[in-house]
Amino acid sequence: MRYRIQIERDEDGVYVVECPSLPGCISQGASREEAIDNIKDAISGYLYSLKKHGDPIPPAVEEVFVEVEA
Repeated sequence: MRYRIQIERDEDGVYVVECPSLPGCISQGASREEAIDNIKDAISGYLYSLKKHGDPIPPAVEEVFVEVEA
């Protein structure tokens, strides 16, 4: 499954990552790569918890980019 994530660098230089489709699913890392690895683990754990409790799994995101002329 694919989920959209948002990455921001905080004032201390730490990368903070969240998955908007999964409320409260947030992680961080010292590097961009570490933050992405950490959010993958967090998403997996989040989805596991939803399944374990019989809660619905939010659908994966499909992104499409279009090009337009200004």
